[in-house]
Formats: sequence, structure tokens, C-alpha cells
Amino acid sequence: KRLAYETTIPMSLIAQEREQPRKTFILKRGEYNQLGAAVARHIPVVLGALAPGKPNNRLGLAQWVTDPANPLLARVFVNRIWQQHFGTGIVKTVEDFGSQGEWPLNQGLLDYLAVNFVKNGWSIKKLNRLLVTSAAFRQNSRVTTAKLAKDPENRLSSRGPRFRLDAEVIRDKALFAGGLLVDQVGGRGFKPYQPDGLWEGSSDPASSTHFYVRDKGMEIYRRSLYMFWKRTSPPPMMMTFDAPSRDSCVVRRSTTNTPLQALTLLNEPAFLEASRATAIRLLRKPGDDLGKLKQLYEITLGRGPRSEEVALLGKSLARYRKLYASNPAAAAKLLRVGDLPQSNIVSKPEQAAWMIVCSSLMNTDEFLTQH
Repeated sequence: KRLAYETTIPMSLIAQEREQPRKTFILKRGEYNQLGAAVARHIPVVLGALAPGKPNNRLGLAQWVTDPANPLLARVFVNRIWQQHFGTGIVKTVEDFGSQGEWPLNQGLLDYLAVNFVKNGWSIKKLNRLLVTSAAFRQNSRVTTAKLAKDPENRLSSRGPRFRLDAEVIRDKALFAGGLLVDQVGGRGFKPYQPDGLWEGSSDPASSTHFYVRDKGMEIYRRSLYMFWKRTSPPPMMMTFDAPSRDSCVVRRSTTNTPLQALTLLNEPAFLEASRATAIRLLRKPGDDLGKLKQLYEITLGRGPRSEEVALLGKSLARYRKLYASNPAAAAKLLRVGDLPQSNIVSKPEQAAWMIVCSSLMNTDEFLTQH
């Protein structure tokens, strides 16, 4: 019984200091058997030294890195948070603060944010609040000819930030609009919708992850942070929206806009299912088409629709109603996408029409960008 119980306890490797540090040498020409001068652990002199009484090991190094007197850590971190909100860091080369990296565009601002971050107890919540409530962030993102000429990359924050969201955020945003997103913290990685045969074509048959078996139920609606990731066959939706392959550390992602991304948003099961869930949310509440369109804009874009948008979507809705009323089988087939249980709140053609309207809004630049 004891052995059976112990096998249920997850095991993890740990790092532990040796009682006597292993001797380390400079290797002549990199040859492992050509030992040169012995070297010991220490902080590079140009970066200072360990504080008196601190252990000369990993713990001491961690304490030195996080020491409030260390000018590097806080600056690197606030620069990455700035990039998250503004699209580009104060130091554009967020991955390189060394001699090959860019000099800070605004040294005073970087220093102020770093010192303020440390004084606030390294509170990431307070740092985020400071940035998103700033006048720089709350500006209109509209581009004028004059601003574009003087500040083409918006490095001077002459206008509000505007850039396409990360892959994980786009998926979570769609699930949230449909009321599907599960905000459970922690847990094992879940396996979402993906085309058949991807894992089988890229792994050894003897591998424990040779066959892909996706999850069912509420598991597939969890935040993208917890998505199971196989590096030899990453989730295709994530790769389409420029998520890194995780073969190496990436702190500055590339951002592209391609037709394949639009095709993913219009056809990938997770997004179609989110559109169907959003449509059901709208149809459950009383009101006319105008009221539902206004609510749809609030759910997806966070604002009310303009008069020309109402007219355009009203025509689209009428066209889709006519299309699916004449082809109920197509409507039923569309509504079968995804594991979400079927709804009988209204007829299938009506659900399908609203589903496509919801999908259309989720494929707009305004839904996909921070602005």
C-alpha cells in the first residue's frame, strides 16, 4: 500500500549545493582535458560584489540580483512591462541590455519607473496600474500625418499604443466574449482542438506523445497559458499568430498580419464555437436586432456601434438569415462545430445567422489589436 501511494506523488528534480564546490578551470582552446588556471565563483567586478555575509552560491546570486541597490533587474523588468502595454520597450532591444543593445530612448523615464517599482515593493500590479492610467497610454491611437512624420514607430508616445495582440490573448478574448473562458489557476496542461495527424507525423511511434487525444468538457476553455505544448509540433493556432516555438527564450515576438490568420479566425473550431456561444448570449436576452447589435459591440469591442456599422451589420444579418432559412442543413452543420451543447432558444437558421455576425466582429482589426 505504501509503494502504491508513493507512486501517486508527483516527483520533481531539485538543485542542491554541494558541500564542497567542484573545482573549475579555464579550458585551453575549449578542450575538456586541457586545464588552465583555476577559477572561483564571483560577481563580475564591473557589476559590483556580493554584500558582506551573503553566501557565495546560487542563493547569494539570487539575493544580489534582487537587491534594491542593483540597477539592472528593475530596469529590465519595467522595460518589458512597458513593451507589453506600448508595443515597444523604452529600450527596444528588450532581450539585450548589454553593449550590443539599444541605448534607452528616455533614460529618465526608465530610471523613474525602475526606482518607483522597487519602492512599491516590486508590485507588478502597481506598475501596471501606473502605466495604464498614464496620459501617454490613454491617448487616442489615431495617426496623423504630422505625428507619423516625426514619430513613425510611436517611440515618443505621441499617440496611444496600437498593435496586434498576442496569440494567447486573442484566443482568451474570443472565449471570454462567448462566456466560455475558465479562469481556473494552475493545473495540468490541456489539449485543445487541432487538426488530426499532426503529432503522429512528427514524433517517434514509441513516444508517449505520439498520439494526440484532445480534452473534452470545460478543460478546453481554460486560459491559453495552460495549453499543452509539444515543441516538435506546437499548437498551429498559436504559431499562426506568431507565438514562439519555445525552442529558445523569446522576449520580443514578431508581429505579422497574414491571410492565414483571418482564415484561422473564420474556420478554427475554437473561434467558431466562441462565436456560437456569443450568439447564444445575445439571443437569450429580450430585445430587437438593434439592441442585440449594441450588446454585441459592447461584448467584443467594448463600445457601442456607430450608425453606419449598425446599417452594415443589419444588412449582413438579413442576408445570413435568408441564406440559412433556405438551407437549414447548412445551419445545423455550422452549429455542430465544437463541444458546446446545442441550444434550442431559437431556430437553427437564426442562431447560425447571428453566429456568423459574431464571427465577423471577432475578425476585425479592432478586436485583434490593442488601441
